[in-house]
Amino acid sequence: MQLQQLRYFVAVAETRHFTRAAEEVHVAQPSLSQQIKALERELGADLFLRARGNISLTDAGEALLPLARRILADADTARHEVLELVQLRRGRVRLGATPSLCTGLLPDVLRAFHDRYPGIQLLIEEGGSHDLVRELARGALDLALVVLPLPTASPSLTTVELLREDLVVVSSPESARPGGGRRTVDIADLEGERLVMFRHGYDLRELTVAACRSAGFEPDFAVEGGEMDAVLGFVRAGLGMAVVPRMVAARSGRGLRVTPLARPGLHRTIALAHRSDVAPPRAARELQRMLLER
Repeated sequence: MQLQQLRYFVAVAETRHFTRAAEEVHVAQPSLSQQIKALERELGADLFLRARGNISLTDAGEALLPLARRILADADTARHEVLELVQLRRGRVRLGATPSLCTGLLPDVLRAFHDRYPGIQLLIEEGGSHDLVRELARGALDLALVVLPLPTASPSLTTVELLREDLVVVSSPESARPGGGRRTVDIADLEGERLVMFRHGYDLRELTVAACRSAGFEPDFAVEGGEMDAVLGFVRAGLGMAVVPRMVAARSGRGLRVTPLARPGLHRTIALAHRSDVAPPRAARELQRMLLER
């Protein structure tokens, strides 16, 4: 089994078309077809159902696809690792992070990393922790900043706790103060208030809704479904309040009233994660060191 054959297989699986797949991998269509057939002979199973104008995966093809993607991603990582120079003058880091961490934590760290290693390409993927864990598992990311605890069905990942972050309530300065204007508010004070809520699958949504239910009420959403920038914009416009990380509120405070939560408050634990079976590339290890020493 050759990497080239797996690359051709994945291209056909994703395009569901032999000619378009051949164009994507820059090879003649007959050569691609021959390599696919050779792979099928070696595996002893057909990978595609070939009907006129319709290409679909067989059960064997469905089973091979995630494994092939992971093998190719690992091979790509190995290639970049070897190409990195001793002084880290060249290379890349693929980092995943939740949108709130991209807004609050990463800008200063990435600026320091870029100043020290300007030749290292930084590829950032925003997403929820569940999505980032999945991307780590298939080899599409080197590192990810995720919210603990991880999903129960998570693959084998190594995590290092990075920080424990307080959450605060943000509202428009023109709107009524939460909790009757007190300096701190309880989650219970949000009962009856209109909330701006993140989309489903967002860690902050799950944490806020769970806290409201623990306080004995169902939150009332004025608008829901946004990412971090959208949520802050809706709050500034006076649509409602939101519960966000303190670092995000500090960076985005213009046009927002920030009210801390009374003790014990709400917190979230941020960890740096990577696959347990593969060491991150050298450039990623250096970024990991800078994040842990921040």
